[in-house]
Amino acid sequence: MSKNIIDDKERKELITYRLEQAEKTYQEVGQFIEINSLAAAVNRIYYGMFYGLLALALKHSFETSKHQQLLGWFNKNFINTQKIEINYAKIIQKAFERRMRSDYDAFVDFDKETVTQLYADMRLFLDRIGEEIEK
Repeated sequence: MSKNIIDDKERKELITYRLEQAEKTYQEVGQFIEINSLAAAVNRIYYGMFYGLLALALKHSFETSKHQQLLGWFNKNFINTQKIEINYAKIIQKAFERRMRSDYDAFVDFDKETVTQLYADMRLFLDRIGEEIEK
């Protein structure tokens, strides 16, 4: 966890920024799917959810830029405690795994149906994270 100390005003601004970043990324994904740039869409699907999760973490004074650390924090504090339903952990984990394949494996090819489903899951994830932030 980062030792950065930010005040409440800065924290709220950063949460808003991360949520806006997530929404902008969601819009970009739609454009990538339209032009059949599916590997780029997979990458941005994960990162959009990552930005939403960063906003949730900030709301709870947890700061990190490390993906596994953030996913672990989310699972421990929201999934394991049943504050958020387990299917949301599965959604982001699937997106993370596909993003890793897309970025690091050779000859990865995604079909439009799979990417479109990931995109729909992204919307569900961002909406649920937004609800949790509003609490």
